Amino acid sequence: MSKVKIFADSTSDLPASWITKHEIGIIPLYVVFDDDTFRDGLDIAPIDIYRRVAEKGNLPKTTAPSPKDFMDAFAPHIEQGQDIVYISLSSSLSSTYQNALIAADEFPEGRIKVFDSLNLCSGIGLLVMKAVRAAEQGQSAEQIFSILESCRPLVETEFVIDTLEYLYKGGRCSGMQNFIGSLLQIRPVLKVVNGSIIPAYKVRGKKEKAVQQMLDNALSNKENMDNDLIIVAHTLAEEDAARLAAILREQTGAREVALAEAGCVISSHCGPHTVAIMYTKKN
Repeated sequence: MSKVKIFADSTSDLPASWITKHEIGIIPLYVVFDDDTFRDGLDIAPIDIYRRVAEKGNLPKTTAPSPKDFMDAFAPHIEQGQDIVYISLSSSLSSTYQNALIAADEFPEGRIKVFDSLNLCSGIGLLVMKAVRAAEQGQSAEQIFSILESCRPLVETEFVIDTLEYLYKGGRCSGMQNFIGSLLQIRPVLKVVNGSIIPAYKVRGKKEKAVQQMLDNALSNKENMDNDLIIVAHTLAEEDAARLAAILREQTGAREVALAEAGCVISSHCGPHTVAIMYTKKN
C-alpha cells in the first residue's frame, strides 16, 4: 500500500481501468434534474442525460460534493496511516475545491493536501496520473504537491463542440447566437485558461473542419509535448476520438495516447459529440 492515497473527483473522467489499477479514490459530483439527484458516474451516465434533456428540454444542474462527502471518503485512509493528495476540478468552475479544503481542516494538519487543478475533464486526469506515478515511486504528499504545481501551467486542454444548443440551454450563449451559429454551422472551439473555459476560436462549416483545426493546433506543439501521455476525450464521438488518437500516436511518438469518455458534467454543459485533446507541455 502506497503511503500516499491519490484522490480526484468524478470530473477527472479517468478510465475505469486506471482507477482500479492505481487504486485512485473518486469523489462524485451530483447531477440534479428537478427533484431527482444522482451521483455522477454512479447513478447516472451521459447517455441518460441526453435522453432526459431530449424529454424535458432543459439541462440538469451540477453540484459539488459536500464537505461531509469528502470527510467520509478521506477518513478511512487517514485512519490507516496514509496521507492524501486530492486533485480538484477548477475552483473557477465549482465549489468542489473549497468544500475539500473545509473537509481537510477537520483532520490533523498536513495529512491532506488539496490541489486546485485549474482544469477539467482529462486535463485533471493528466495531473492525477502524474500524482499516481509519483506516489507509486514513494514520493511524499509534499513532494507530489510540488510536482503538481510545476505541471499545472503546462496542461493544454482544447475541445470542439458539435452544437451550440447545450451552451444556449445552459445560459452560456444567447438565443440569437444559437440561431445564427446553427444557421451558419459555426463550431466553437473552447480552451481552458487559468481555470476558466474561454472561446479559442470559431470554425464555420462541418464539424470535421473544426476537429482538424484542433488537431493541427496540437501537432504544431508536438516538439514541445511531454510524450508521456496524451488523452483524447469525447462524448458520443468515439469514431472522431479514435481517429485523432491514431494520428497523435503516429505523429508524436507519445508513450501512450489514451481514449476517455467524458462524464456527466462535461456532457451537461457541452452536449453530445464533443471531442477534446489534452496533453502536457515539456517542463
